[in-house]
Amino acid sequence: MKGYDILGNIAIVKFDRKDSSKKKKKESSMLMKQHKNISTVLEKSDKFSGRLRTLKTKHVLGVKTKEVVYRENDCTFRFNVDSCYFSPRLSNERVEIAEMVKPGERVLVMCSGVGPFAIVIAKLSEADEVVSVELSRECNKYALDNVKRNKVQDVVEIVQGDVRKVLPKLKEKFDRIVMTRPNLKDDFLDVAFLKIRKNGFIHYYGFYEEDKVDELKKLIVDEAKKAKKKVKILKIKKAGDIGMRKYRYRVDFRILN
Repeated sequence: MKGYDILGNIAIVKFDRKDSSKKKKKESSMLMKQHKNISTVLEKSDKFSGRLRTLKTKHVLGVKTKEVVYRENDCTFRFNVDSCYFSPRLSNERVEIAEMVKPGERVLVMCSGVGPFAIVIAKLSEADEVVSVELSRECNKYALDNVKRNKVQDVVEIVQGDVRKVLPKLKEKFDRIVMTRPNLKDDFLDVAFLKIRKNGFIHYYGFYEEDKVDELKKLIVDEAKKAKKKVKILKIKKAGDIGMRKYRYRVDFRILN
């Protein structure tokens, strides 16, 4: 066993390619004994892929399901692990950003999946409104359920669609934008700049090797110039590793005009 993630009732395990089916079941049984909340063990058969960041898993042991009920930060989320991207490793990120939100703010979450950032922000802050935009219809179905499950219907609005098409149609601008974008070439900064207010904040997630972080800073400054925006970069921090010497970084910056 090379490693595993536990999402509520499901453990997603990365086994060694040479492991036999018998060995996988034995190690899965041991894992279930160690963690009493686990009722299903799935094998991670591939990496997250595609624009919708979907995963491929195979059933190894326990209840045959791929639907999770996962809890964090006093919130509960239900989703399918194969069709909906969800990272439990971003739990602290969600709290950090929620704690930055000031009372009365309007917040936009781009590429929002099943709603974890939007719902945690709604739960832990005094935001006036949180708009959650996601391309996947499957994720949005779960996001609507999760909003009701966490009783934040009065704060969170779920919008299904491509952010490039949805954002220009939104009439109002936002005080804060959270860009939880997938690891794609498209940075979406141009459409984000259209919808951020003067003195608003953007939290941008990018994926870079440690020695190339300057490229991330340059990207934001260059895109800001194209949009005729002045920005002040406040912080660049590692928000988790995604491979050998490659990390997810979060850049917090302010729009000055």
